[in-house]
Amino acid sequence: MAKKKGKSVSFDAMVKFFMQYYNIPTKKDIDKLMAKMDRLEMLIKSSAVTGKGGATSGIKASKSRASTARTTMTSTNRALEVIKRFRKGVGFADIQARTDFEDKKLRNVIYRLHKMGKIVRKSRGLYIAS
Repeated sequence: MAKKKGKSVSFDAMVKFFMQYYNIPTKKDIDKLMAKMDRLEMLIKSSAVTGKGGATSGIKASKSRASTARTTMTSTNRALEVIKRFRKGVGFADIQARTDFEDKKLRNVIYRLHKMGKIVRKSRGLYIAS
């Protein structure tokens, strides 16, 4: 009796496999990239037009907006600053008292800081800045 051969692979499946294996972009990928570039060009043009005196003032306006954004503290930064003040570690209740965050928000912030590697969990409910 003859051996039965395996299922034949379609040409489309082979092409798709090679495109993925060699990271060859598809038409859909190129279209997405072109759309993003169009949005960026429109953003650059609109920022240059809104500023008086040409493109340089548009750049200055965006820099000033960025500098004001840095001065506001995010909730993550506020919690991290509280944790950094305590060398031997700080408890959840102390962080909550100093930041005035609700339980859920503070849990999310602590989880995010731990994932980023900015804090270490010494024990349950005790956190140290790394």
